[in-house]
Amino acid sequence: MHMEFEDYITDLPQSIIEIILTKLPLREAVRTSILSSKWRYKWATLTHLEFDDKCVSGTHDRSLAETNLVKFITRFLFLHDGPINRFSLTTAYLQSSPDVDQWLLFLSRKDVKELLLELGEGEWFRAPSCLFSCKKLIRLELVRCELDPPLSFKGFPYLKHLNLQQVLIAPEAVENFISGCTLLESLTLSYFDSLELTIRAPNLKFLILEGEFKDICLENTPKLVAISVAMYMTDDIAEHFGQSSSCNFDKFLGGVPSLQRLIGHIYFTKYMSIGNTFGKTEMTYKQLKVIELYQVSFEDMKEIMVVLRLILNAPNLQELQISGSSNSSSATEARNLDFWENECPFECRFERLKMVKMTDMSGVPHEMGFIELLLGSSPVLETMSITPSVYMTEGRTRFLIELLRFRRASAGAEIIFLQDQV
Repeated sequence: MHMEFEDYITDLPQSIIEIILTKLPLREAVRTSILSSKWRYKWATLTHLEFDDKCVSGTHDRSLAETNLVKFITRFLFLHDGPINRFSLTTAYLQSSPDVDQWLLFLSRKDVKELLLELGEGEWFRAPSCLFSCKKLIRLELVRCELDPPLSFKGFPYLKHLNLQQVLIAPEAVENFISGCTLLESLTLSYFDSLELTIRAPNLKFLILEGEFKDICLENTPKLVAISVAMYMTDDIAEHFGQSSSCNFDKFLGGVPSLQRLIGHIYFTKYMSIGNTFGKTEMTYKQLKVIELYQVSFEDMKEIMVVLRLILNAPNLQELQISGSSNSSSATEARNLDFWENECPFECRFERLKMVKMTDMSGVPHEMGFIELLLGSSPVLETMSITPSVYMTEGRTRFLIELLRFRRASAGAEIIFLQDQV
């Protein structure tokens, strides 16, 4: 008895079939062409293309792998039919290659909306001019490449997400690049060296900066809600800092009224302390709820002033995380020990602060004064966790006893002393 089976999958709407195919690696999606004549070119209409080294069969011959990958991508694009919304290429095999130039030229004619390129280390890829013709781009992520925008380039009119990592581009070009993308909402700049940067981005919401920045000015960023900054210091930049007379705090945070989350990694508070004066700033960060500051030196009063200026002007702060500098010296070397009694505004209250996390603490006087201020001025505080520095091998018991003596504005505040953290 002959039985016929209906092919329910093939008869599904094309949009559903595409969802199924996108769950497969591209190599496997292409292999569905052997299922039947109806499936031969189903993969050719995929709009989201994710190419990586898994697209070629495993081989120990790098040259052969590179050749096979180029052939696979070139043939895929040659047979592709319809729009391409997303093109992603992550590979250790390919570096600078004329084939990549041809692919980008093809994509520029397909109105690609998302473009992600991460090529192998070695000779950096120089982006061809056709990249700047991808006018429909909404997301652009580039890793290890050179960018030289033509003079005629005025920005990507629809770009909302820009991620540049290890990208060589002239300082004035990156500023014009950013300001020309007026709809930009998220910006990541990583591994930039000695860059003096002014950011003008009226719709920017998320900012990540990592590198050896000499200067950063947020000039037109009224919608910025989250910032993460990691600054690396060289002798040249340190000398530049020392010669600066402007206020970095005002240049960086003087125009971000919508800020909700601030993460400052290595050297951030030192950078912010240049030209800073203690006192209540004109800017109040009413929406700032989370502050994370790392490697704060509690032996540098200028850095302490930065921390205080931030938290005193964040009336709705809920979470505060601070790590100290592991290079803290002995308590006898600390200066201005009368600051906390004579100058610090103890009448201030952190009405919404619920969680404080202090790590890498050394028990130096200014750390203790800061902790005492927080405990005595936070009426709704729930937990304060404190982790001593690994270099603090003596005096931990005395440190803990002194902490427990501090007055607490919150009757329910719990102090958690974590001694052994790996």
